[in-house]
Amino acid sequence: MKKYIALVLTLILALSAVTALANEKITIGATSNPHYIILDFIKDDLAALGYDLELVEFSDYVLPNQATAAGELDANYFQHKPHMVAFNQEVPENEQLVEVIGVHYEPFGIYPGTKKSLDEIAKGDSVLVPNDPSNEARALFLLRDKGLITLPENAQLTDKLTKLDVVDNPYELEIVEVNAELIPSMLEDASFATINGNYAIAAGFSPAKDALFLEPLDGTSGQTYINYVVVRQDKVNEPFVEALKKALFTQKVKDFIDNSPDFGGGVIPVFEVPAQ
Repeated sequence: MKKYIALVLTLILALSAVTALANEKITIGATSNPHYIILDFIKDDLAALGYDLELVEFSDYVLPNQATAAGELDANYFQHKPHMVAFNQEVPENEQLVEVIGVHYEPFGIYPGTKKSLDEIAKGDSVLVPNDPSNEARALFLLRDKGLITLPENAQLTDKLTKLDVVDNPYELEIVEVNAELIPSMLEDASFATINGNYAIAAGFSPAKDALFLEPLDGTSGQTYINYVVVRQDKVNEPFVEALKKALFTQKVKDFIDNSPDFGGGVIPVFEVPAQ
C-alpha cells in the first residue's frame, strides 16, 4: 500500500512539473504576406521563451483589429500606426489598441494596370486607391509626389484625405476608391493602381522591380508607416510582449526579411538588433 501511495505521489509530482513547464499559448492575427510569414519564422524561438504561438490569418484590414479589441486575439500584426489611430477613433476607450513592437516598413507603390508605364498616362485614365482613411491619404500623396495631382498646401499624411480633397487634376484622372485587398484583382479594370506593399507582394509583384513609382525609403512615409505588433491597452505590459520583441529583434530575423524571395525587396526591417 505504501509503495502504491508513493507511486501515485510520484506521478502527481511529475504531472505537476510537466504542467509547470508547459508553454503559454498566445494567439496573434496577421495578414498573409509578410506578417504571417515573419511570425511563423519565429515560432520555435518563441517556444524556447515559453510561448506557443497560434497564428490566425486574415485577408482584410478590418477584422484583425475588431478581434483584438474583443479579446479574441492577444495581438495582431498587419498595420501601421495611422490605421490603428483611425480605428481607435471609432471605438470606446476600453477597446482601443496600442502599438508595442515596430518591425518593418512596406513602401507603397504605383503599379501597372492596363498601362505598363507612367509615360503612357493620358487624360481620363483611371487609378485605383484604397478606400480606408489612412491608406487613401497615403495613395493620394504618392500620386502628388509623382506630379499627377495637387493636394492642399497644408495637407498632412495623417489627414483623412479622399479624392474630394484633390485641388488640381491635370490628367483628369478617375480616382476609384476600392477596398485595399481587392485592388490587385482589379488591375484589368484600371490604367494604374496604388497598392499596399503586402498586397502587392501577395499578388506576385516585386515592389523593388515592378512598381512604377515607389515611396522613398528615407522619406516621411518610412517613419509614419512602420508596421507594428498591436495589443489592447490592458495587455501592453504582458510578459508575452517582451518575449515577442526578443524573438523578433534578432539578426536572424533581419536577414530573413532582407533576403526572403517572398518579399521581393518590399519589406524593410526597421528595428535595431540589441547588442549581445
